[in-house]
Amino acid sequence: MDLRHLRYFLAVAEEGHFGRAAQRLHIVQPALSMQIKALEEELGGPLFVRTSRKVELTDAGRLLQVEAQRTLEQADHARLTVQRSIRGETGQVRVGFAGNAVFSGKLTNDLRAFRRTYPDAELVVNEVAPLLQAEAILTGQLDVGYTPDHHKIHDAALMAEQIGVWHRQVAMADDHPLAARASLTIDMLAEQPLIFYDAHGTDESLYTALTEIMGHAPRIAHCTASTLSVLALAAAGQGLALVPDPLQHVNIPGLVYRPLDAPELSANLMLISRQQENKGAVQAFLQIARENAGV
Repeated sequence: MDLRHLRYFLAVAEEGHFGRAAQRLHIVQPALSMQIKALEEELGGPLFVRTSRKVELTDAGRLLQVEAQRTLEQADHARLTVQRSIRGETGQVRVGFAGNAVFSGKLTNDLRAFRRTYPDAELVVNEVAPLLQAEAILTGQLDVGYTPDHHKIHDAALMAEQIGVWHRQVAMADDHPLAARASLTIDMLAEQPLIFYDAHGTDESLYTALTEIMGHAPRIAHCTASTLSVLALAAAGQGLALVPDPLQHVNIPGLVYRPLDAPELSANLMLISRQQENKGAVQAFLQIARENAGV
């Protein structure tokens, strides 16, 4: 007995006539009669009382009618539930992000667009340090990450796509001598103490580029683990911070931003995920993020 048998049986039960039921099912009447006979043989007794003008349900047939309707409704529910999951309409997406994803507006734009398109899907969003995002995705703790480029995301099991790139600003205390300048150059930073998000981790490419341009290692005064800590230390006069353009919109008392004339020191934002992603909701989220970024 399969779902097709139950659909055939219900059509005959509802029409009370084999000919009309066959027309409704778009099959020939002999084929329908054969299927009903096979169902009755499998169950061990008649489901219909047949007369020359109509067919009526037996007691067993009336019992099967209730169970068949219930079974088909559950099958339809299962089919729709799975199809919605495949399309990304339901399910969960766990997103990790670093500060620049928020300050640039990339993360919030993607979250809003996904929520509008898939209101029944669940979003779980947490700030996760860039160096931890790749491992969290590979171990199944996260599905999507927003992070600056760094060596850990270049793993064969990960998909890494650039979704943003910006020039850098120099964040500093408003009483710093360089604050009087309209813009700054790398030469002006040669002997200045710098504040890094992570000198040899997340900001490794910045550290390497500065070393090549300056001809010597930059003077790192502080390394800290959060974007706001970088800005707070800069505002306190503990050094200069080279931050992406979007961070200049963060207003902290005593802190000013000056553009850095060094396009080779651009900052980027990467969208990372699993190469072999099979969750519909995650695939749908990634597609929206790529479309928003023009990828």
